[in-house]
Amino acid sequence: MDARNGGRETPYNSEGGSAENYRQEYVMTSEDPGLTGLNNSVLVWLRTLGTATVSATLIVTFVLQVARVDGTSMAPTLADHDRLVVNKLIYQVWEPHRGDIVMLYYPVDPNKSFVKRLIAEEGDIVRITDGHVFVNEQELAEPYVSSENRSYDNWGPEPVPQGYFFVLGDHRNNSSDSRIWGFVPKKYVVAKIQVRWWPLATAKFF
Repeated sequence: MDARNGGRETPYNSEGGSAENYRQEYVMTSEDPGLTGLNNSVLVWLRTLGTATVSATLIVTFVLQVARVDGTSMAPTLADHDRLVVNKLIYQVWEPHRGDIVMLYYPVDPNKSFVKRLIAEEGDIVRITDGHVFVNEQELAEPYVSSENRSYDNWGPEPVPQGYFFVLGDHRNNSSDSRIWGFVPKKYVVAKIQVRWWPLATAKFF
């Protein structure tokens, strides 16, 4: 009997602690698995978020990118404010080809990006006569250039230097392109226009 407890006995557990303390310790311990489970869930979520962020960054940097057309230099093929998916990986594997619609860095200011059509490759001889384009003395069939968008200028003939391309916009009388600022370094051609996904009514693979 314990006088300090008003004559009541305070039971002890087998390890020397009181039953009250034991119950308190047990309750506190019983919360640990829940806290651990919550922490694990947060860690899993953060890990998943981090993986998704890294994956998205890698895709945007090296594979695909969403872009928007600003202007009408590629009309009627592409319209102002069309939304595109550009393939940045393809030219890491294969060379660009004549007729590809490409995204390139503007040679005069590489901080800007343009969309143009690749017309001639290194070693080709290009001339334009009355708006008709000739590559190696063969006139190009250009169904993508409408009659109202055709220019009637003359240019060349000039050979495309090694390591360069010659590009034009499809809207020939409203396009700043190789006729004005010259040939494009191959390293500046960074992606192929793969898909127009918006507007949905005119969605198309290129």
